Amino acid sequence: MKKITKHLLAGTAACALAFAALSLSCTRVQVQGSAATAFADTSKPAVTIPSESLKVIEALQSSFRSISSGVLPSVVEIDVTEKKEVQAMNPFEGFDGWPFDFFFGNPNPDRDSSKNNKKREYEQKGLGSGVIVRRTGDTVYVLTNNHVAGKATNITVKLNDGQEFEGKLVGADERQDIALVSFDAKDAEGVIVATLGDSDKVQTGDICLAMGAPLGYRQSVTQGIVSATGRSGDQIGNMNDFIQTDAAINQGNSGGPLVNIYGEVIGINTWIASGSGGSVGLGFALPINSVKKAIDDFISKGKITYGWLGISLVDVTDDYKNELGVKGQKGAFASQVFINSPAAKGGMQAGDYIIAINGKDVKSQSELIREVAYLPADKNAEFVVIRGGSKLTITVKIEERTEAVSNDNAKLWPGFIASPLNKKLRESLKVDDSVKGVAVTNVLEKSPAAALRIQNGDIITAVNDKKVSNLREFYEALDLSRNKEIWFDVYNDGHTISTGKYKLK
Repeated sequence: MKKITKHLLAGTAACALAFAALSLSCTRVQVQGSAATAFADTSKPAVTIPSESLKVIEALQSSFRSISSGVLPSVVEIDVTEKKEVQAMNPFEGFDGWPFDFFFGNPNPDRDSSKNNKKREYEQKGLGSGVIVRRTGDTVYVLTNNHVAGKATNITVKLNDGQEFEGKLVGADERQDIALVSFDAKDAEGVIVATLGDSDKVQTGDICLAMGAPLGYRQSVTQGIVSATGRSGDQIGNMNDFIQTDAAINQGNSGGPLVNIYGEVIGINTWIASGSGGSVGLGFALPINSVKKAIDDFISKGKITYGWLGISLVDVTDDYKNELGVKGQKGAFASQVFINSPAAKGGMQAGDYIIAINGKDVKSQSELIREVAYLPADKNAEFVVIRGGSKLTITVKIEERTEAVSNDNAKLWPGFIASPLNKKLRESLKVDDSVKGVAVTNVLEKSPAAALRIQNGDIITAVNDKKVSNLREFYEALDLSRNKEIWFDVYNDGHTISTGKYKLK
């Protein structure tokens, strides 16, 4: 299985070959007994342990045995084949008179090499893990990671008892790195469906077990504790938060379950943070509650449906918060809003600082993204925002997210991120304290700002002829509900010009 950022957990063909080489290099050595051979005396214990202490340890061991025997039948190994393409280079590249010019040297520098270079297709094998989460009639569903099975052309599901079945990809989702595989269990015996727990109840310090096929060793169990909860997946491009564990997780564990002491699945092992590619006690699992809806979506629609609000979020610094009047406040900052989006229709504005959704406090940008994504389409959601120093409650009817609408820069208002003119930025732009306004950064192609010829490094000094000296005044002037058209005064290199008027639709 592919190795991605932060060493996402999956087996690789290379690993399989390495193990094959290892097994082949081993030789059998016959050890014959002799009169000098000494054996342990089994008539008495190796060490003396107080009976009360021994009972506690034995009880813990018995618990681990029960959990393992009860859950492992629902844990599977997933072997996959994925088709890849590479550029097949022409060994006679640059020579027109093949084969003779290859030997005598008559290169043609104007020759179009792309006409002779063809793509070669090959198969890449890999493996990962999965857990049986549902059975409907003869169809069994296995939950795993997208990076395990999402692009597989052939899938084989291997059960704990050695039974093998041809798998079929039901659905996969890259944003959550989750996938669902099915197989026909008509001729299967002893198929066990795992019990899904409540990951919201997981706490730091909880005992947990990670199961799967690490490095190809099928149905393995490691034990540890929950090291932390709510770990961000931003660094691997995943919208979810994660459960962190020190239970040993290695390549091949991807898609396997993280289990609590009650034998319930609380997470799906997904990635590790490691400099070597091996476990260093920093494993991360998707909380099972975040993917329960995905199972139903995959079965009913073949994909996950997400709620869409229609805003663009950015992390903000203390300078930002000071100018917005939200110093010390946790939340998520809507730097831009899509014209005619659910947010715009509900009255949300660029510059709103969102602090709650449906009665739940919003602590970060990532948290808001998850909460909105899990909302069903055509349902109302209530947001609390801070605008101009005051709290407002806004009701928005959520729509289904599609790539077409969420990636349409032409409707993202205003089409750039405004930044406070702090000392460092003034020095960079060579602007003295007499110039008041906000700086323009991250202008998006095809956006309203791009259409108005606004550029990175410009300073907005007025909106609709109204002077603005900070972020709060700037966003107050961008009110979509009161303006049918907006124009800007832009300062750059000692000159101030007015843009054309942008008509809001």
